[in-house]
Amino acid sequence: ASSAAGLGDLGSAALNMAAQYTFTLPFSRTHETEADLMGVELMARAGYDPRAAINVWEKMNKLNESHPLKFMSTHPSNDDRIADLKEVMPKVLPLYEAAARNR
Repeated sequence: ASSAAGLGDLGSAALNMAAQYTFTLPFSRTHETEADLMGVELMARAGYDPRAAINVWEKMNKLNESHPLKFMSTHPSNDDRIADLKEVMPKVLPLYEAAARNR
């Protein structure tokens, strides 16, 4: 598209960068969030305490002093992951409790 518009190499690079920050990275973060939520549900169904996932991300938060800007990252921030996991806990804790009863 940039060649057809006559934007040249610089225009092409700018267009690619805009596409990356507008479409690719947010899509990647969405997949990471979905994977986290699916993983914590599988964890609970297998009889592992899903609250441990929150502890992992809290520890990761303490280890990583520098955080990239959200819009430049392929992954959700540790704080966002923690918030998402806390939000899903009411759904997955009963699964964990049921699995624990069936052992």
